[in-house]
Amino acid sequence: MAKTPAASPKRSARAATAAPGHPPSLQVGALCWRRAGSGAIKVLLITSRDTGRWVIPKGWPMRRRTEAAAAAREAYEEAGVRGTVVEKSLGLFAYEKGVGHGRTLTCVVRVFPLEVHEMLRKYPETGQRRTKWFHVAKAAGKVGEPELAALIRAFAADRAAGGPGAA
Repeated sequence: MAKTPAASPKRSARAATAAPGHPPSLQVGALCWRRAGSGAIKVLLITSRDTGRWVIPKGWPMRRRTEAAAAAREAYEEAGVRGTVVEKSLGLFAYEKGVGHGRTLTCVVRVFPLEVHEMLRKYPETGQRRTKWFHVAKAAGKVGEPELAALIRAFAADRAAGGPGAA
């Protein structure tokens, strides 16, 4: 049996599915948030294009952009939001990305908080997804990945306790 070379986390999904047992692929995601009039934190979720499940904006790292800046760009492209992104990651979560013909790719997503200041009517993926603001507990219950749900809860608890970035 031939040995498979180690793959870069920035490789394409096509290359990643060529060899079974490959390491996870790195993606970046934005936890888009704002404060409601009551001061409670709300989280923006979007639907995935393929299955319609609730997720955060995410995608592949981009050349000449920090991971946080790439996550902010994904938030703009997929949800039409602009705001202030923090360079420090909240943590990671893993999920299985469908890549066609019943095959999946394990992806690990590094999540960056993005405080939303503006929502646009027109953006690159307008009409391809739904967007909706949720209170923290509801958002955590809507996402399918337990690690992402835990990141959402921990982020909100940190803000409520006056942690870094608390406004």
